[in-house]
Amino acid sequence: MALINSVLHWLIKKRIHQIELFMKYPYDVQEEWFRKLIFTAKDTEWGKKYDYKNIKSTREFSRRVPVSTYEQLKPYIDRLRAGEQNVLWSEEVKWFAKSSGTTAGRSKFIPMSQSSIEECHYKGGKDMLSIYFNLNPESGMFEGKNLVMGGSGVFNEVSNTSYYEGDLSAILMTNLPFWAQFKRTPSLEIALMDEWENKLELMAESTLEHDVRSISGVPSWMLVLLKKILKKAKKENLKEVWPNLEVFFHGGVKFEPYREQYNSIIPPGEIFYMNTYNASEGFFGIQDQKENDDLLLMLDYGIYYEFVPIAQVGLENPDTVPLSEVEPGVNYAMVISTNAGLWRYLIGDTVMFTSTSPHRIRITGRTMNYINVVGEELVVDNAEKAMVIACAKTGAVIREFTAAPLFSENNIYHQWIIEFEQEPNDEDLFREIFDNGLKSLNSDYDAKRYQNLVLKPPLLRFVPHGTFYQWMKKRNKLGGQNKVPRLSNDREYVEEILEMIGESSIKV
Repeated sequence: MALINSVLHWLIKKRIHQIELFMKYPYDVQEEWFRKLIFTAKDTEWGKKYDYKNIKSTREFSRRVPVSTYEQLKPYIDRLRAGEQNVLWSEEVKWFAKSSGTTAGRSKFIPMSQSSIEECHYKGGKDMLSIYFNLNPESGMFEGKNLVMGGSGVFNEVSNTSYYEGDLSAILMTNLPFWAQFKRTPSLEIALMDEWENKLELMAESTLEHDVRSISGVPSWMLVLLKKILKKAKKENLKEVWPNLEVFFHGGVKFEPYREQYNSIIPPGEIFYMNTYNASEGFFGIQDQKENDDLLLMLDYGIYYEFVPIAQVGLENPDTVPLSEVEPGVNYAMVISTNAGLWRYLIGDTVMFTSTSPHRIRITGRTMNYINVVGEELVVDNAEKAMVIACAKTGAVIREFTAAPLFSENNIYHQWIIEFEQEPNDEDLFREIFDNGLKSLNSDYDAKRYQNLVLKPPLLRFVPHGTFYQWMKKRNKLGGQNKVPRLSNDREYVEEILEMIGESSIKV
């Protein structure tokens, strides 16, 4: 173990130095990766279409190559799934990360090259550990097991070749080296099962007796598993099950709305919660400070970044801002070009820079996950922060929520469906504090709420325990990277939930 720790210390020190270099010279690193990407793809079908051989600058690249959504790249991706190669990227592409982003029925299949797996996702995982050990040099994490909640996937045969499509975590687990598999629990067979509820049961049974030192996964689904483990162990505190548990590497959804639920099963201060931003399209950010969960934007993972000011989203030819011109406090939609052949791809996430030296971000929402019917421009970040404020002041603990606009008799409302772990001690006070929280966080919302002239007070419907779980199950969206959509401009999700619990609408 002493030898392993010495080697580990040397590797961590070496990588931390490299991270410090891209923090110091961010634009040089991004320029270098831009040129590598263009050169590597110059002889692909896409590279020839946009004459990559003659692109000499990032400015020329942004003028010549369009910003693309998944729907616009889908015909090319469908051809890759049919066995064609050298379409978007020069390497063979035989892995496709299946992602929906929300509970929407339509799935996306994100192409992954071996370079993107090795130089982006695995590099991100190694950096996550390097940064963690740098922040916590006395860690004993490698002396035990890492509990990972994986998704599922399947091999398909097309044109005498096979390709794999599934959840990102399933692809990464399938490609892990043997030594990494040895430190992980449960077994790969259980971790990659596709039947969610049976998988949960087996995961709980098979991990109880291990010395689990770290856990990795999406906060919402990991919470379901941890509560099942506590029930099986007949314990109230997870540290009674795993006394050496020290860190939760989380991502996929914002952690803050779930914090109180975690505090109820793991005493505050007894483990470290480390924020990451790892999506199907790439590994983008890692928390690098102990007291602040903002994400350091990782700049040497084979990704070239651009940013679209939120007002430009939806335009046919939006203006993009390079990393050198971003400003703190501004909402941007993120655009990426990657070593898997995603070119000027609008991934659907919105971010805000909290610092530009170094470049740190926080995720503020989704480009299609907001409410804006009267100019209120309410984003997920506003909603989640206001929920935390209202819970703190009324003794509530939230499980899940979603919201949509409601038009009734010439009045306009925001309708909120909320499931609590512990309901507020005063419902009217919760509503008032929540509304005031939104006003304080969003000046546009505040203006539209002025004297109830444009937007009426929020309508809150508290639903029984298990409502959101049953809704996700009904839509076959349990586990993996599936997320409850927080906000929507249409009523599809809200109406489905109301119908499921036997209500056609919320009375005004």
